[in-house]
Amino acid sequence: MPTVTVARDQLMLALGQNYTDKEFEDLCFEFGVELDDITSEAVMQRKEKGDKEAKVDAASEEVVYKIDISANRYDLLCLEGLALALNVFRGKTPVPKFVSERAASPQIIKVAPSTAQIRPYVVGCVLRGVKFDTRRYNSFIDLQDKLHENICRKRTLVAIGTHDLDTIEGPFSYEALPPKDIQFVPLNQTESINGEQLMDFYDKDAKLKNYLHIIRGSPVYPVIHDAKRRVLSLPPIINGDHSKISLETKNVFIECTCTDLTRGRIVLETVVAMFSGYCEKPFTCEDVLVVGADGKETFYPHFDKREVVASVDYVNRILGVPLPAEEQIRLLGRMQLEATLDATGKVLNVNVPPTRHDVLQACDVAEDVAIAYGYNNVPRTVPATVTVGKQQPINKLSDLLRGEVAQAGFSEVLTFGLCSHAEAFEKLNRKDDGQTAVVLANPKTTDFEICRPSLLPGLLKTLSNGQRMPKPIQLFEITDVVVKDPTSDVGARNRRHLIALYGGSHSGFEVVHGLLDHLMTMLNVPRDKEKGYAIVPASDGAFFDGRCANVTFKGEVIGVMGIVHPASLEAFDIPFPASAVEIDLHNFL
Repeated sequence: MPTVTVARDQLMLALGQNYTDKEFEDLCFEFGVELDDITSEAVMQRKEKGDKEAKVDAASEEVVYKIDISANRYDLLCLEGLALALNVFRGKTPVPKFVSERAASPQIIKVAPSTAQIRPYVVGCVLRGVKFDTRRYNSFIDLQDKLHENICRKRTLVAIGTHDLDTIEGPFSYEALPPKDIQFVPLNQTESINGEQLMDFYDKDAKLKNYLHIIRGSPVYPVIHDAKRRVLSLPPIINGDHSKISLETKNVFIECTCTDLTRGRIVLETVVAMFSGYCEKPFTCEDVLVVGADGKETFYPHFDKREVVASVDYVNRILGVPLPAEEQIRLLGRMQLEATLDATGKVLNVNVPPTRHDVLQACDVAEDVAIAYGYNNVPRTVPATVTVGKQQPINKLSDLLRGEVAQAGFSEVLTFGLCSHAEAFEKLNRKDDGQTAVVLANPKTTDFEICRPSLLPGLLKTLSNGQRMPKPIQLFEITDVVVKDPTSDVGARNRRHLIALYGGSHSGFEVVHGLLDHLMTMLNVPRDKEKGYAIVPASDGAFFDGRCANVTFKGEVIGVMGIVHPASLEAFDIPFPASAVEIDLHNFL
């Protein structure tokens, strides 16, 4: 869940009422968000740097609230949106009417066909007569950052650019050009560089280096020019310095380039809705005409209200409280939703404003009625049906086996569900057939590239890190692995595995072998190739040849056991011999 940090005093000023911390916590609960922490910038700095290193000023001692909000409530990501929503919820403010005006000579963005190669869409808007102060300006920038991290998916789907309209001239052009042909002075810099130099320049920037990969390697980079060919921005990396906004900016030109037009519209409308309240005409913006590569003309933003339909009976059934239609309409008003009844008087027609892109269908309407009514006000009733909960069979089996393995002298560990490709295959001398491991599309580190197809890498890493402990070291783990499965609706499935590992002055093969026999005895599985379990000689790159075997159950291979190969031990920096057994538990259900 995203966390919004707002200054307490500024929030109370915006709410027009001073709440105690407890009262505000209760208000947050009623509204459906959570007051996560009450702190200050100074405290947060001290936590990050330590008391001795942290240098704080008087302003940083101001009390701040850290509020957890739902990931799809983009309108609550800044103080402006949070205060507006709470004021409407409390009945202190009517739902604002957002208006987009069409100027006689609107600003125009012309899209070149070349943008289809990298970032095909752009939307825009103008805010006139904006009144910025330091707090509003900082909130404006902070909202963009939060949207970039949230719905924009770290700028991969949408990138926001804001510019001082008085420093540039339309019409604007959105193009995709070779990096060498893009020359401009980046934001807060003094020297002009081209697109290729920009990549090297920001390679070590703590923030912007995280976005370079989005367009790096592409033969063309997206760029927005004004009528005089001055660069406004090179999305999704950085804006130009010439058009940067400041506290003196009065007219703001907003452009959002995107690979997903729907998300681009949502982001644009969210930014405009939150800060159009500071315009000369509150909650009013000016349309921008976008001329697509195909010549199609479209005005943005779209403030036409969407309509969602929900029946009165459906809402009551979900809520569990028989509310009349008029009461449901009143409650929806507290959530910024205007509703009317259709001709039958049984169906709600709900108009969704641009601040509520999270409302998509009838269940969202029912949820908002429930929030406004108050979950604590819903009467408690005894369910009409009586059921008894119980463990899933696989979990019950796992718990029983945990007790048996622990009593045999093994210590349970819990390892990461992700591992590197090298740990799962190369270090174990196992070949990747491409049909086993589930690979992450965009791993953040090479340590977590795939979902583990086996528990052995995790236990070998644990053994390596704990090799200074008294010998022998006996470890076990019972948890899930993930493997590809084309028959599954998600293309993969979880399998519950048990692994036990022995490491010490000798291999301990007889120990893990004896543990396997003991577990089979407890499971009442006989030593029989056809009707029970058997140990069949096998070959596995992770284990010694001649000291490796497959574990079979009713003729089907369910696991492997053996003495770990010295090459595998060396790959995990383990200087002593070890043995392991790993089996799939699903066959015993």
